Amino acid sequence: MTKILNIIKDNCPQNHPCPAVKVCPVNALSQTDHNAPVVDRDKCIRCGKCSQFCPKKALVLE
Repeated sequence: MTKILNIIKDNCPQNHPCPAVKVCPVNALSQTDHNAPVVDRDKCIRCGKCSQFCPKKALVLE
């Protein structure tokens, strides 16, 4: 079963630069202004680094 990265916007404070965007090895996460990050599912390799790095657990690999 292939895992999918989901973003739980209710957990994301959306008031600062997302620290998880910087750790993605394939640049699959992006952020405009201080909104919740957006995942490019075509680029995402489902490594889980972003979900481990997210302090609010808003990025979940399911």
